Amino acid sequence: MHWLQAVERLRRDREAGVLVTLIEVRGHAPRRAGAKMVVGAEQVWDTVGGGNLEATAVERAREMLAAGARDPEQLELGLSDKAPSRHGQQCCGGEVTVLLEPLRVVPAVAVFGVGHVGLELARILARHDVELHLVDSRAAQVSDERLAVLADATAQVHVHHSPVPELVLGQVPRGTHVLIMTHDHAEDAALCDVALRCAHLGSIGLIGSPAKWSRFRGRLLEEGHGEADLARITTPIGSPGITGKDPATIAVSVAAELVRVFEADRASSGVRR
Repeated sequence: MHWLQAVERLRRDREAGVLVTLIEVRGHAPRRAGAKMVVGAEQVWDTVGGGNLEATAVERAREMLAAGARDPEQLELGLSDKAPSRHGQQCCGGEVTVLLEPLRVVPAVAVFGVGHVGLELARILARHDVELHLVDSRAAQVSDERLAVLADATAQVHVHHSPVPELVLGQVPRGTHVLIMTHDHAEDAALCDVALRCAHLGSIGLIGSPAKWSRFRGRLLEEGHGEADLARITTPIGSPGITGKDPATIAVSVAAELVRVFEADRASSGVRR
């Protein structure tokens, strides 16, 4: 598999990896500068030249993966019978510099309800390196024309028109942060119920007032959820210090809190996400 396809595969499967690049070649070496390979926890794709050079790079890449390394590293390797070697000699006669770059597992966010606030929030999150799922039961809210404002997104945007939006909860990746803000309180309640039954999700946020949560809380208790379950839901969402109610302001507030969640995830896992 070509190294670029491997990068795409790791991102799709939400697995960490390390991109290995020959950035400088002095003298003779098996491959020219610019050659790349990708190292995963179990597999290696493409090649930077084989032998001790490649085996040493793979070994260091996997040490970086195990340690949750965040920053790139460089290796200087000699390719002669006089150079230190742990994986057999290479007598090409040259020297190489290898760059090892950790490939991040990016955060995943699912926004249920792409109304005024949801669209403003999508516009902000689309500027970040995240996997963004936009879900709405109304086809018009997720039409190509309406979402054209996301055409230059940095994020990978997945659009779901689902008459039963709760079904999408089972399709999003492990660790996805869920934000519930549909046009219909009945939909919101159903999403809260199903989200609490999904062990693979990250944080769960619900837009709305204390009165709305009071009603939902009683309904969820009747559905068999306990207090510990209900504590998984954050409501209201957004930064407490921001009180504006226009959609753009609410979106900024919610996005700011979500970025804090991303940073907390990085700190707790030790892996750059």
